[in-house]
Amino acid sequence: MRILVVDDHAVVREGVRRLLATINGAEVHEAATAEDAMALARSLDPDVVVLDINLGGTSGLEVLRRLKAENVAARIVMFTMHAEPSYAMRALVAGAAGYVSKSAGAEELVTAVRSIASGDRYLDSTIASDLVFSSTEGRDPLHKLTNREVDILRLLGDGKSFSEIAGTFGIAYKTVANAASRLKEKLGVARTADLIRLSVERRVV
Repeated sequence: MRILVVDDHAVVREGVRRLLATINGAEVHEAATAEDAMALARSLDPDVVVLDINLGGTSGLEVLRRLKAENVAARIVMFTMHAEPSYAMRALVAGAAGYVSKSAGAEELVTAVRSIASGDRYLDSTIASDLVFSSTEGRDPLHKLTNREVDILRLLGDGKSFSEIAGTFGIAYKTVANAASRLKEKLGVARTADLIRLSVERRVV
């Protein structure tokens, strides 16, 4: 089984590589950036990709969407510090086969990789419970946002202006301004500064 570990922290990659190398027949490779991840996914044709959400300024969710858009056959498990159900939901909708928090035990990641490689889906127990509760209660407003709205919220949290965001996506300034207005309505805030604060506090990616 070929496994690709994608994380921008060398210590984390090394630890995960050593852990997954204990799986019988596992061949583990590493990537530190989104670009390296895409290149290795194309050349190695891995069975499983273990993908962090934060990749030094690039969203792992964007890498996930790119892999799916290119019809990369690998099954993908997100392995991340973000245990909020809204992130897990976005990852699953985007095509992830699993989602495991870095706060889970080491054996949970091994179990997840084995399950996903065999064709199953996997959520660690804490996230699964929170996801069900959050969906039932409807308590997380981030569930209401589209992918583009989340991207705009993330860039606002990174300190980008409306003009810079418009340039990033190749859209009109007015489109970004209108999106910000919708974000305020959906998230129940009054000012752009409140959106920025929420983005930073929630570590939106």
